[in-house]
Amino acid sequence: MIEVLRAAGEVQAFLEQHGWPFAFIGGLAVNRWGRARLTNDADICLYTDIGGEEAYIDALMDRSTPRRADAKDFALISRVVLLTSERGYGVDVSLGAFEFERRAVDRGSLYTFPEGVELRTVSAKDLVVYKAFAGRPQDWIDVEGILVRQEGKLDWGTLINEFTPLCELKEAPETIDRLLALRDSLASG
Repeated sequence: MIEVLRAAGEVQAFLEQHGWPFAFIGGLAVNRWGRARLTNDADICLYTDIGGEEAYIDALMDRSTPRRADAKDFALISRVVLLTSERGYGVDVSLGAFEFERRAVDRGSLYTFPEGVELRTVSAKDLVVYKAFAGRPQDWIDVEGILVRQEGKLDWGTLINEFTPLCELKEAPETIDRLLALRDSLASG
């Protein structure tokens, strides 16, 4: 884990040098807010808005090795830059454009991991939104861990206000019900 944290710290230093708004959103953030788990990559939201993404992509790819031959084209279409750090770990940089992503990055804060590496991560409530929106099996395991560890500390009003428009955009309003059912089952269990 220490090597992934160090790789993440190097990427963070690069983003800070450029003054770009960002926060870690994946497994590293889960280790801050939820159940500790191993991760072999770093997931970052870099808020770029719409337009001008190519400059961000080029700078990131000049700094780190792309993981695909068509990395730039992939990033322009998917809004995710897939890189390998100097230390050989995966770094997935999501190019944020939604207002939620801007607010989540703005609400991010620094956290010093037990290994002594300080990283900027999204808040616990924003991480729940990211994970529930992604909706993969591991994401729901992560959401449960965050809800257990942050019991009584989450601002559910803001969380649901941020999550609802994303679920509407995804045409998956049932995801809100799933999240609330999980919260209620944990509270009653």
